[in-house]
Amino acid sequence: MSKTETKETYAVYKQNVNRYFEEAEKNVTQYIQAVSNLQQEFATAYKNAVETAIEFQQEAAAKSGFTANLPPTYLKAINDATEEIVKTSSVQNKAVLAAMEAARQNLKTFNDNLKAFTTMDANILQSWFSAWTPSKN
Repeated sequence: MSKTETKETYAVYKQNVNRYFEEAEKNVTQYIQAVSNLQQEFATAYKNAVETAIEFQQEAAAKSGFTANLPPTYLKAINDATEEIVKTSSVQNKAVLAAMEAARQNLKTFNDNLKAFTTMDANILQSWFSAWTPSKN
């Protein structure tokens, strides 16, 4: 490599780091979409499996002459339990979303303050160097 082709180390480093993160950002978007699609497909498959099992059981019970009637107190207990499960799931979902938002805000704060910390570190480093560098009088 001739002198005209030589590049400053940090410029090359920065260029390659930027290239890496550009690709990573594309991949993250694709991964998020793929995970979302997979999760939706899983939820649909699970719901269909449960509904099919219920239909099968209902048909088998009807053909065997088994009555599947429940007393009102049982129905109320089942409905109340389902309501509590739904409420709990909602609270859990809100807690997870709040935790994710807090983590996002922390990362944003870190990112916003990174330049200030870098400047401060550079000033400290300069201060150390100046202590050992002879002054020109």
